Amino acid sequence: MRPLFALLFATFTAFAATPPNVVLILADDLGYSDLGCYGSEIATPNLDGLANNGVRFTQFYNTARCWPSRAALLTGYYAQEVHRDGMTGIGGGGQGVRQSWARLLPDFLKPAGYRTYHSGKWHIDGKVLAAGFDRSLNLENQGNYFTAKGNLIDDVPVKVPADEKGYYASIAVADHAIECLKDHAANYKGKPFFHYIPFISPHFPLHALPQDIAKYHDKYLAGWEALRASRFERQKAMGITNTTLSALERDVGPPYDFPDAMKKLGSGEVNRPLPWAELTDEQRRFQATKMAIHAAMVDRMDQEIGRIIAQLKAMGAYENTLILFASDNGASAEIMVRNGGHDPQAEMGSAATYLCLGPGFSSAANTPHRRHKTWVHEGGISTPLIAHWPAGIAAQGELRHTPGHFVDIVPTILDLAGVQKPTDWKGQPIPPAPGMSLVAALKSDITIERPSLWWLHEENKAIRVGDYKIVAAKGDAWELYDLKTDRAEQNNLATKMPDKVKELAALWQKQADEIAAVAKLTLNEQPKGKAKKNAH
Repeated sequence: MRPLFALLFATFTAFAATPPNVVLILADDLGYSDLGCYGSEIATPNLDGLANNGVRFTQFYNTARCWPSRAALLTGYYAQEVHRDGMTGIGGGGQGVRQSWARLLPDFLKPAGYRTYHSGKWHIDGKVLAAGFDRSLNLENQGNYFTAKGNLIDDVPVKVPADEKGYYASIAVADHAIECLKDHAANYKGKPFFHYIPFISPHFPLHALPQDIAKYHDKYLAGWEALRASRFERQKAMGITNTTLSALERDVGPPYDFPDAMKKLGSGEVNRPLPWAELTDEQRRFQATKMAIHAAMVDRMDQEIGRIIAQLKAMGAYENTLILFASDNGASAEIMVRNGGHDPQAEMGSAATYLCLGPGFSSAANTPHRRHKTWVHEGGISTPLIAHWPAGIAAQGELRHTPGHFVDIVPTILDLAGVQKPTDWKGQPIPPAPGMSLVAALKSDITIERPSLWWLHEENKAIRVGDYKIVAAKGDAWELYDLKTDRAEQNNLATKMPDKVKELAALWQKQADEIAAVAKLTLNEQPKGKAKKNAH
């Protein structure tokens, strides 16, 4: 146990007589500014309450995409190290299978007495219970929020009644989570628990309950420029950002082109963030309604989180539960039609429709940052991170400015649980993981020193060292930004500071080589079979 950790652990356990419970909540395709406590107009009182009585991180990062983020979140490794995102010559990605030593967090918590639960999306290779969870609801059906068909309970397919009614995915996630918590209170009260709750909301298709959509139906008719400006002003007032607002990139549309989808969606759809004034009345109404549905999905997720919080309080676990909330990537500019297709005559947001947010309001959701999911510019990789723990975090409503990454979540939780991660697996040494414990940052607004933060996804690449970041979209030259003054990535310093670009590019490649070495180290351990393909 490192001396610094020993000191901090003593500080935290002075408040918490037993190791903390942990509830890790993950949103899907939520933008950086989509919560009230990060500048949004969307009603998120439960998450705002956690922020007001805990801490918010302003420079926290994911991996820009669903499945790599989940791998990093639960293994503590960069996704490429564990075959869950691709590298040239090595493979990996949505069908990649982790090495046998790349175990998930529950495997390390269970020997310390933790019960472990999963409620929501999975999107990691292998079955859930085999990965160390005691109970699971796996939302395999991510194409229709209004049916349980295709989902699994404890890795067994659910039986859906022929007359199924009243189902909505976010409510089902909370129902299962609450059921697990009630069972824990009744049968395992003396044990701590780890509960992983990954909602699929607000990932497309944009499906929401009519009463939730009604709250926002006309709220976005002023357009995406107005929404970005209003959110940015709130962020500045909160201290969330001290840089400029990124410019809309009118020539940057969805990361993948589906021209047939545009035909199916009709003349109201647009695949570029054009000036709002240039859109037709039909397009403005269509786009504003899509944003209203997105807002309704976020609102409903917050309502369901409120129910989970109420259960934690009812069972006397709230005070000693660390609640973490984040998003797996930035808001999405994607536009496609999949699963059950799209009926243009059906009510927008209903099960018969298949809508995506698109690049206009995705840019607003990612305020003040640039670009979207799949890119590794700040808009694609920046996430809210809320941390709330009454027995262990004295701060209320404070900000934390240290850069951090999903690879930090595993070492943070293990630190707080007093668990030493094994250094070998079946007689072979486990490669060191890149993450850093955030325990010190939970206590005060310090900077956790680290060599770098590194990204690669679909040939979009970046590295951050201190406040400097180089980033390049696929096929583009390196751009250089000083994030201390320009997180909006508007002032490219590459031509002014070529030596810095060269230095950071060499570091990016060095780290890429090291990551590739880890991925190659035990390729012969890869178990047979492939993970089920999922394109989101």
